[in-house]
Amino acid sequence: MLARGATVCSMSSSSWHRRPVHPGKRPNRLVFNLTVSEQRIATIFSPAKINLFLAVTGLRTDGFHDLVSVAAPLHFGDQLIAVVDSGERNSPAQFSLECDVPDVPVDGSNLVLKAAAAFATATGWGESVAFRLEKRIPVGAGLGGGSSNATAALLALNQLSGADLDRATLGALAAAVGSDCPLFLGSGPVIMRGRGEQIEPLPETAVRRLRGRQLLIFKPGLSVSTAWAYGQMAAGAPRTCLPAEEAERRLSTWIAGSADAVKLQFNNLEPVVFRKYLALPVLLDRLRCRFGLAPGMSGSGSACFVALPPDAPIAEIVAVVRDAWGAGCFVRETAIS
Repeated sequence: MLARGATVCSMSSSSWHRRPVHPGKRPNRLVFNLTVSEQRIATIFSPAKINLFLAVTGLRTDGFHDLVSVAAPLHFGDQLIAVVDSGERNSPAQFSLECDVPDVPVDGSNLVLKAAAAFATATGWGESVAFRLEKRIPVGAGLGGGSSNATAALLALNQLSGADLDRATLGALAAAVGSDCPLFLGSGPVIMRGRGEQIEPLPETAVRRLRGRQLLIFKPGLSVSTAWAYGQMAAGAPRTCLPAEEAERRLSTWIAGSADAVKLQFNNLEPVVFRKYLALPVLLDRLRCRFGLAPGMSGSGSACFVALPPDAPIAEIVAVVRDAWGAGCFVRETAIS
């Protein structure tokens, strides 16, 4: 069975054809050649996510933080293409990565290659695979791009290898790569607990209040380090944390009710991040005052989002965002999956 947004095919080719690189820029890739006549290819959609509800509830002995969160995948994201070199079997398997965004690392620090290595270790996969990442999710945004890419790599290899690992096994592999990775195995909003690896589907009655909700996502030119944000949270604990009992009470009250996405929104990382990055709260306050909206920050930022009412003056909202953060800032209208 194919995963969400996935295709698998075979094709005849004698090489990997790349788009021209902009003059003066180093190609963001590792060098590889495919010379076999038959290629097996998987193409996986790798969605962005937002945290509609994020309560960091305390510190853990393993250095992570406990949290309660509702995360929702979006209709926009990256695309990961995996091509198997059927002519070579190696021990261990050889993986390579290229990306159309020059600033994205393509070495072993990229979660795509970490996920591929974890899959090979777990299954004994020994064929060479070349990954190409078409990047649309901004980096350092709190939109889960790296985690989503890693899960896409696991899904691609699971299909191409014929290993047919079940959801629980893939979830364990994903959690070992990154805390947010398991949420991308599904196709809708989920509840996350623990350090983020404990995934529970949101009840369908609640999902129906979220699915299809139009959003505007916007990110300034700056990025926020997740490690820094959580470090600041830890430095101020327990004052900066929300007790787990209170987080669960807020979430269960929303699930049992009929309120829409706006009433669910909460993120106790916002005060921590906003103290340093003043451009974020200044713009969000402007959107509240001028348009009566309820904007928020996703994850540890720096991307923010706002749920759009049906009659929202989107062009005016975008103009205010660009006026505050510059014409080149990232802005994308999308919806919850």
